[in-house]
Amino acid sequence: MRVIVDLPKCCGAGQCVMIAPKVFDQQDDGIVILLDEKPPKELHAAVREAANVCPGAAIRLEESE
Repeated sequence: MRVIVDLPKCCGAGQCVMIAPKVFDQQDDGIVILLDEKPPKELHAAVREAANVCPGAAIRLEESE
């Protein structure tokens, strides 16, 4: 899995940080910081959930085999 964040789409809701704090953080203005572009397999479910609930649709995932 590869995580891609579209910063201009980020609205700073912070749901990704609450769901997957090992992969996402926030700047002081609330905009997402991607901590791990290729998270380990045990975090994939949380990252998928974070992408699904992102209100700005700022998180995109490239799934690998």
